[in-house]
Amino acid sequence: MTPTKNSQNTDYNLEVKHAFKEFVDDKLFPCVAAKAALQRDQMHLFVAGHLACPKDDQEILDFIYTFVEKYRASKNDFHTVCVIFPETHSITEESFDRLLWNRLQALSDLDSLKYPYDKRVDTDPSSPQFSFSLGEEAFFIIGLFPGSSREARRFRYPAIVFNPHAQFEELRSLKRYDKMKNIVRKRDVALSGSINPMLNDFGDDS
Repeated sequence: MTPTKNSQNTDYNLEVKHAFKEFVDDKLFPCVAAKAALQRDQMHLFVAGHLACPKDDQEILDFIYTFVEKYRASKNDFHTVCVIFPETHSITEESFDRLLWNRLQALSDLDSLKYPYDKRVDTDPSSPQFSFSLGEEAFFIIGLFPGSSREARRFRYPAIVFNPHAQFEELRSLKRYDKMKNIVRKRDVALSGSINPMLNDFGDDS
């Protein structure tokens, strides 16, 4: 029996998702919050096409909206969404940054037709109070890409990780955030030799 195109796509998507889970589960991977989300089955993965292509934008948004509903209804910590773009090949770090912002802008433009911006954060990317918003839920964004200058961000395919901003504020209010942050930074130093300069605290820098 010859596999159908849909079954081939399903198998491929499962392989991509499995690769990402292995990436996070590696003992050297520094982010303990991501590991917790994986262990608790609260890591939601979506396989898209090319990072430069808008064809998957509505499906990505619908996936994130469903995630937001589940996240808001949950009493557990550590929820995350990752959108993976395995059809994106051979790009520089500068190109990745540009395509990442273009994709986020396209998602934001679509989202604005249905939802207002999360009022708990600023819309200005240069503001220390900025967070990205979809479905009226603020997110802390992380970009992964095989050519990243940071070893911890070198996944085999470009990907965008959406972490709900509110869950970090909740950890901060419970006096658990600083401990987690220090563990992640210590592990990142062990892996890469330095702290990621992009890991600023909300309210201190964008």
